[in-house]
Amino acid sequence: MKRFIQNIKNIWKVEELRKRILLTLFLILVYRIGSFIMLPGVNAEAVLANATRKGGDNVLESLLSMFSGGGFTNVSIMALGIMPYISASIIMQLLGMAVPAVQKMQNEGESGRKQINTYTRILTIIICAVQAPSYISLYAASIKGALPAEQSMLWWTTAVSCMVAGSMFAVWLGERITDKGIGNGISLLITVGILSRLPSSFLSEMAANKDFPLKIVLEIIVFMLIVLGTILIIQGVRKVPLNTAKRVVGARAVDEQGARNYLPLKVNASGVMPIIFAQAIMTIPVMIFSQQKDGGVIQYALGDTHGIPYNALLALLIIVFTYFYTAIMINPRKMADDLKRSGGFIPGVRPGDETAEYIDSLVSRITLPGSVFLALIAILPSIAYACNITSGFEYFFGGTSLLIMVGVVLDTLQQIESYLLNRHMDGLMEGSRVRGRRSINEMSSGF
Repeated sequence: MKRFIQNIKNIWKVEELRKRILLTLFLILVYRIGSFIMLPGVNAEAVLANATRKGGDNVLESLLSMFSGGGFTNVSIMALGIMPYISASIIMQLLGMAVPAVQKMQNEGESGRKQINTYTRILTIIICAVQAPSYISLYAASIKGALPAEQSMLWWTTAVSCMVAGSMFAVWLGERITDKGIGNGISLLITVGILSRLPSSFLSEMAANKDFPLKIVLEIIVFMLIVLGTILIIQGVRKVPLNTAKRVVGARAVDEQGARNYLPLKVNASGVMPIIFAQAIMTIPVMIFSQQKDGGVIQYALGDTHGIPYNALLALLIIVFTYFYTAIMINPRKMADDLKRSGGFIPGVRPGDETAEYIDSLVSRITLPGSVFLALIAILPSIAYACNITSGFEYFFGGTSLLIMVGVVLDTLQQIESYLLNRHMDGLMEGSRVRGRRSINEMSSGF
């Protein structure tokens, strides 16, 4: 504890780091305040009564509210949050695979990145303009007494404009955190929205089990074990040893054979994207058949998001999408060409086609346990629900929310570590293995 306190003091000794952290906290506070500012003309009492009455019964509604920091159920100007921007970013990534013009921009370096960011923002505005009226007419209108009795064209225009502006303001806050603060701004805003639900969910769980304090202790222990397992998988890397050619420094050749050079292949290279894709696809039949009076077998099987058929299909889709997204993220041919150009090679493997095939086989093998882990993480909330954990608190035991929280915290710690180590101070997590805290030899490697 004494060392930890000293490390916290070291953070505040670095002026630039201190300013970045304070700015990040301020911008997060602004985002949280914005999630409670309701649309003009909305009845706050009706919205609050609806939230109290329904609680967390609607699974889809609870998830959307969690990722928007509560703005979704508050009928806030930030009800859509930054999810439209995430959707636009995913679309641009997919277009990069199929559209040559987007591929060209991706290969143009900084100028291409700026162009892609511009198109992503424009696409975000379009998505917001489509989702905002749907949100008002489908969700806000379902809350009795929430919307004004007379909804003129002026009111609709104002409400939609406020929601579009709110989402774009949230994107602007995220970009300012990335540029001037600490951590990835967009990811931090999502994480803050998720964590904002944790205190109330935990208090509800304690109230429901006030006569069984041992159960609360066991839940905390299980939650910590799940988090530890998630950290291990997120940081899990298969290190492929590399040999590098001698480089000339001045008039002599320096042999780098003794350097710890390796090619890192992540066990979970796809991140949370397979879960997001799978859940999005699973939402479509649930929404369609929930509107029908008699949906038959499909409605019965997929209508219960905590049921075995739904979770089995979700796990299968996640495994498929993990392989699909990993194939997008990792290009063995490009890796082999880069190694060949830099004079590096994998011991015992010929450069060129054999290296590409070797890397591809390794990626395929390590992707299987990564995909199974993602599938298990995705269905853990349903397992927690089956163990009589209250609705709302169950989502913190797995799913997208847990992966995002753990990933963002690790990424933020890495950045803080870098600031401290660059000033020859002990890192925030001294003695730990936070990924990103590397030795000089490892930093000298091209990978």
